[in-house]
Amino acid sequence: MPGPTNAAELRRLTLRNGVAVAPSVLACDFGHLADEIAAIEAAGATVLHLDIMDGHFVPNLSIGVPVVQAIRRLTDLPLDVHLMLDNPADYVEPFRKAGADNLTVHAEVLPDPRPLLDRIRSLGATAGLSINPPTPVEVLEPVIEAADLVLIMSVMPGFGGQAFDPVALDKLRWLSDHPRCEAVLEVDGGVNEETIAACAKAGAELLVAGTAVFGAEDYAERMAELARLAEAGADGA
Repeated sequence: MPGPTNAAELRRLTLRNGVAVAPSVLACDFGHLADEIAAIEAAGATVLHLDIMDGHFVPNLSIGVPVVQAIRRLTDLPLDVHLMLDNPADYVEPFRKAGADNLTVHAEVLPDPRPLLDRIRSLGATAGLSINPPTPVEVLEPVIEAADLVLIMSVMPGFGGQAFDPVALDKLRWLSDHPRCEAVLEVDGGVNEETIAACAKAGAELLVAGTAVFGAEDYAERMAELARLAEAGADGA
């Protein structure tokens, strides 16, 4: 299936009723990766979120190009690949070749993100830009039109299971109200049954959930519950 090439295509392929829960594969059982991917797809996932960590930008290591290649062979779902790397420019092409449909890089390591965002698009993927909780959302102002997706971190990246930081809600509202922001708005970190509605109400469209999904006994039931709560939040925006 052809992947998204712009924000509108990303929305068309992933969103249902204006929102989508994006399961974070980092929280799955990697000992049974093929089974986990099949189960989460059967549970209704429309996109998969893949966290790439280098042990430098974040204090943890996760998966690399070979695992993304393996996941690409297992599913046709869009792969939303989040590069938590000090040197993302060195890796956008390898991860694109591995099967990434969206590549998100961090503003904190890019004095001017625009050239790299443009390069990602030249590779045929959509280009995302992310900021961590301490980073003011206003840093996005100069490049707000250059991103197909903006990912607001609601925890410090590196480890799953952290508590949600409500500063993300203010940033999502700022972006949602911005007259020049057409990017898909995504939130990641501590998204669960208690927080997902507030995120959607603030403007989040893609809602990354790791332990909240893969920690459930019934993936389909949990995905449906999270989607219902997100849709209710978005309706109340």
